Amino acid sequence: MKPKIDLFDTTLRDGTQGEGVSFSAEDKLRIARRLDAFGIDFIEGGWPGSNPRDMAFFRKAHGLQLRHARIVAFGSTCRGSEPAEDANLAALLEAETPAVSVFGKTWRLHAEQALGISCSENLARIFASVRFLKAHGKYVIYDAEHFFDGFADDPEYALATLKAAHEGGADVLTLCDTNGGSLPGAVGRAVQQVAARFPGGLLGIHPHNDGELAVANALAAVEAGCRHVQGTINGYGERCGNANLCSVIPNLQLKLGYDCIPGENLAQLTGLSHFVSELANRVPHAAQAFTGRSAFAHKGGVHVSAVMKKPETYEHITPETVGNSRRVLVSDLSGRSNIRYKTEELGIDLEARAGDAAGIVRELKQLEHEGYAFEAAEASLELLIRRRLNEWTDPAALKGFRILIEKNERDPARSEATIRLDVNGITEHTAAESVGPVHALDLAMRKALSKFFPAISRMHLSDYKVRVLNGGDGTRSKVRVLIESSCEGKAWSTVGVSENIMEASHQALIESYAWFLQQQQVPLRHPSPQPNAS
Repeated sequence: MKPKIDLFDTTLRDGTQGEGVSFSAEDKLRIARRLDAFGIDFIEGGWPGSNPRDMAFFRKAHGLQLRHARIVAFGSTCRGSEPAEDANLAALLEAETPAVSVFGKTWRLHAEQALGISCSENLARIFASVRFLKAHGKYVIYDAEHFFDGFADDPEYALATLKAAHEGGADVLTLCDTNGGSLPGAVGRAVQQVAARFPGGLLGIHPHNDGELAVANALAAVEAGCRHVQGTINGYGERCGNANLCSVIPNLQLKLGYDCIPGENLAQLTGLSHFVSELANRVPHAAQAFTGRSAFAHKGGVHVSAVMKKPETYEHITPETVGNSRRVLVSDLSGRSNIRYKTEELGIDLEARAGDAAGIVRELKQLEHEGYAFEAAEASLELLIRRRLNEWTDPAALKGFRILIEKNERDPARSEATIRLDVNGITEHTAAESVGPVHALDLAMRKALSKFFPAISRMHLSDYKVRVLNGGDGTRSKVRVLIESSCEGKAWSTVGVSENIMEASHQALIESYAWFLQQQQVPLRHPSPQPNAS
C-alpha cells in the first residue's frame, strides 16, 4: 500500500460557490456527519467572517462529536501589518475549529494589482498571518492561491510565498490551480520542484475544473509528491467546479494504490454522492464516473453479451465496490443478450424460450422505431415482456375518453375528462375536472380504477415530460410522453407515443397504473352496485 492521502473536503465552502448550490446550516451539519463517517480527514465548513450562515454552522458544529474528521474554518491572510487587529483572522479564531485554511497571493499580478501592495509586503502578510494562527494553537493549511499561474510567471517569487508560509509554521502547503486552466504535465513538474525545495514538507493540491482536468491534475500532483488533496463531492464549485472527490478517491485508492479511506467505506461512495445531490436540490449527474446511474449501464447488444459472460470485458471496476450497480438498457440497439439479462432481473427464465426472446426484440425495435423509448421507461418495458410471455393481462381496457377544455374571457381555463373503462368485464364510466387536461384525465382514470383497486390511492404522478419527435410537422408532430409515478419512496416510469398528446398521455398513465397493480398483485375488488355512476 502506498502512503496515506489526507482528504480535504470543501463542499460546504467552495462547493457552495457553484451556481445554484446552497446549503442551510442544518444541511451542512448533515453532510459533515456523512463525510466523517465516510473517512474524510478535513471538512471545510465555510468562511466565518463572510456571512451569518457560516457562523451558525461553526457554532452548531461544536456538538457534532465527529469520530475522525477535523472541521476547518476558511479565510484570507491579514489585510494589514498587524494580524492581531485583523477582523478576518479574528473570525477564524472565533469559529473555534481545530484547523484553519488561510489563503494568500502567490502571483505577482494579484499582489500588485488585486491587493495593490508590494510583493515584499505580500510576503510579510503571509508569514505574519500563519505565525499568528499557529501561536493560537491551530493546525494551519496554507492555500497558495493561483500557484500554478504565479509559478509560470515568476517561479522564484511563487516559491518565496511558500517559504514565507513554511517559515511561519504552516502544517500544509496547498498549491491551488485557482483559474483551473493548468495541464497535468505542468502540474506534475511544478509539484516536483516544490517538493525538492521543501523536502519533508506536507504538500497539498487544490485544482479547479475549468479545463475539465481537475481530477487529472489532482492525480498528477499526488504522483509528483502531494499527500493532501482538496476537492468537493460531485465536483461542485465556482464556474466549472472543483476536483470531484467521487472520482479522485477511487482512482487514487483502486487504481494507484494510495490509502485514502478505509477500504470497506468505499461502498458508501455512491450513496454519499446522491445524498449531497439531494440536499443541494440537484439532479444527480447520470454520466458521472463511478457514482452516476449510467456509469455501469450497458446498451449495445455486443457489450451486454460480453458483460454477461465476464463483466470486466466492459467494466473497469466492479460496480458494487463504489456502491453502484450494473444496469442493462433495452432499446433499438438491443440484442437477445439485453432481453435475457432483463428477464433474469425479473425472475423469468428464457433459456428454453429462444423464440420468445427473438419476438420481444423484434417488437421492441419496431416500437422504438415508432418513437417509444424504453431505456427511460423500464416499467413499460417490463409490461411489454410480461404481456408477450402471457405473464400479465391488463385488468382494465379503454373503451373511450373525452376531454373538454373551457376558457372564457375572465376565468382561468378548466378541463373536464370523462372516461369509460372495461375492468374485468364491468364498464366503469367516470368524470373529473381540473385546471389541465392531463390532470383531469388522470383523476377520472384514478376514480374509475380505485373502485376496483383501492391500493391505487397510495400512488401518485410525480413527473410528466413531453417531447416532440418530428418537429418538422409542426403542431401535427408525433409526441412522446414520459410519466414518472411513485409510491412510498419507489418510483417507476412509463411511456406513450401518439400524434395526439392526450392519447400519448393516456397510454403512459394506464401503463403506470398497470405496472403498479402488477407489482402489488392487488386482488380485484368488485365495487358496490351502480357501476355506471359518475
